[in-house]
Amino acid sequence: MSEIETLFGALRQSADDAVVAMLERMVREAPDHALSRMNALELAGSAGLGEEQVIGGLLHAVGLGILEMTWSVVCPSCAGVLSANKSLKTVNSTHYHCAFCSLVSETTLDNLVEVTFTVSPRVRKIAAHDAGTLPFAEYHRQMFFSSAIDLPADIDGLLREVTLETVDLPPGERAILSLQVPAGMLIVFDPVTHTAQCLNVRGEEMAERQNLSLIFNKAADVPVEAVSMRPGPLRLALENRTDERVLPAVWVANERLDHLLMRRKPSLTAKRLLTNQTFRDLYRTDALAIGQRLKILSLTFLFSDLKNSTGLYEHVGDLVAFDLVNEHFRMLQEIIASERGAVVKTIGDAVMATFETPDRAISAAIKMREAMSELGAQRQQQDLLLKMGIHEGSCLAVTLNGQQDYFGQTVNIASRVQGLAASRSIVVTEQVVDHIEARSLLEKNGLRPTRRSVALSGIADKVSVYEIP
Repeated sequence: MSEIETLFGALRQSADDAVVAMLERMVREAPDHALSRMNALELAGSAGLGEEQVIGGLLHAVGLGILEMTWSVVCPSCAGVLSANKSLKTVNSTHYHCAFCSLVSETTLDNLVEVTFTVSPRVRKIAAHDAGTLPFAEYHRQMFFSSAIDLPADIDGLLREVTLETVDLPPGERAILSLQVPAGMLIVFDPVTHTAQCLNVRGEEMAERQNLSLIFNKAADVPVEAVSMRPGPLRLALENRTDERVLPAVWVANERLDHLLMRRKPSLTAKRLLTNQTFRDLYRTDALAIGQRLKILSLTFLFSDLKNSTGLYEHVGDLVAFDLVNEHFRMLQEIIASERGAVVKTIGDAVMATFETPDRAISAAIKMREAMSELGAQRQQQDLLLKMGIHEGSCLAVTLNGQQDYFGQTVNIASRVQGLAASRSIVVTEQVVDHIEARSLLEKNGLRPTRRSVALSGIADKVSVYEIP
């Protein structure tokens, strides 16, 4: 049996069979570019599989060494990869600068960091494993552009339409380009060093040659002022002072380029992956470095607690109560995962979970309430009830007590809101019910939340909360 067969045999023990079959087929038959920085959501859509199934399978494949995972900081404007990281631990800057767009963006996990997967060289060697050999168009497809941009199959033809000139410049070498520059905005850009120089070409055409020099090095990238020049002949001197080849090109900033950069498709964000139960099970102690803090603009927290759990132990005894509580944890984790959420931790008989959006949290809470009622009826424990609270807002992803956790006022409010819940009630904040999909879900289920204004410990102003009956 070959190593590949052994690895995929092991993967079948933990991942969905259909996902394993898809990955094995891709490794054997797919072109190289299809195995570089794979988009999990696109794979799921093209194969007709569930997104969570595919994400889980890819994560298990990473654990076995079949795939490698990349955390890419992505420019929100051009979808270019600003920083490719093998671990979230090395995403350690508060802001990233895109030279191509002259844009500085705050680092958030909502949509600035995406996660992709590449086949491991131990399984199959592909061109992207030696990026220095990729031709101009393929370097942009496989290395520079993120998986969120919807590139056409004929990327060579498309890039030719938006570039005046390109050059493959080896380490330490120089090159001189002679070209006619048209009126408009041009960008001299190298995707390897992320060096850019904008040219604002306007005015009457001139016959005299203009000169411009550009040096590529590893210096920290900072915004560079645009250079003004006239249409006409240009002598562009380029020098590569790095230890790897660079791929500078003169781009034409026109409608065709704008159209290319606006072609987007869904991709797996870091925020979504952190709320994936399989990821938490595999990486809960190794996601972030100690002291690292990464911002999330919007995350939904659900806290639940068993009503009168102390009385339960007194009423049915330790063994029966322990079995009931464990079954309750199992059911809750299963429901939370089914709504694309993840259990962050348990505290006594309480659960803290996260979801991408409020509607997912509400859907999970409704299912959890029903499941607990059924469990109570089966075990003849009618008082086996959950108290739940939900809140949405910004937070920090951190490491606390040796595992990936969250910190901030949003977490505090969610916890305190749960404390307001009576038996079987779900208490949510105004931010949750104002979410359009959450509101639609409540209406669909015929649930009409009752509003009240409350004071929460540690919160200066009163908070509007809604009780879902």
